[in-house]
Amino acid sequence: MKPKVLLLLCAALLVAVPSFGQKLKVESGKVDALEGITKLKIVYDYSDLGVGKFEVEDDYIAKKVADMNEDEAGTGDNWKESWFNDRPTRYEPKFEELFTKYAAFIESGQEVDADITMLVHTTFIEPGFNVGVARKSASINLEVSFLKGDSELFKVLLLNAPGSGGVGFDFDTGWRISESYAKAGKSLGKYLTKNLD
Repeated sequence: MKPKVLLLLCAALLVAVPSFGQKLKVESGKVDALEGITKLKIVYDYSDLGVGKFEVEDDYIAKKVADMNEDEAGTGDNWKESWFNDRPTRYEPKFEELFTKYAAFIESGQEVDADITMLVHTTFIEPGFNVGVARKSASINLEVSFLKGDSELFKVLLLNAPGSGGVGFDFDTGWRISESYAKAGKSLGKYLTKNLD
């Protein structure tokens, strides 16, 4: 194959494949406001959540439950239970595991007694899919606010945190989404370590 043709083919593939670049953006305040921090209480918020093409999570859930129950009675109801149970059992532990690994100088968690609260607000979830012959990675958007009482010290946005399996065996939606939380936790932990430790 001629080099020009090969180059054009590669360029076409790059355009056709969407990029999945996670972005950390400072929304307000300065990271310096957290200087000297040693403890963080983590709180999660899933209000005002959009999912996939649905602006409102309840609409996504209603459609998913109806479609699944139509195919096989009860499966939609079981799915709905898992959708909510995955938050405390999968997403939050994954986020905290990677955050604490990469920001080891901060004692953090939901049970930590601290003056500063890290509010992790999920604003968007793309569940993705994997049906063997076709797949789409999951991703999440988070607003992370650092609060002292009612005062916001610092706020960052973590946008498009991707979640997928390394070898393509990520058929479980909850697993894909939990990987998005892991990547977001890692990214935020590294950012704080770089800027504070």
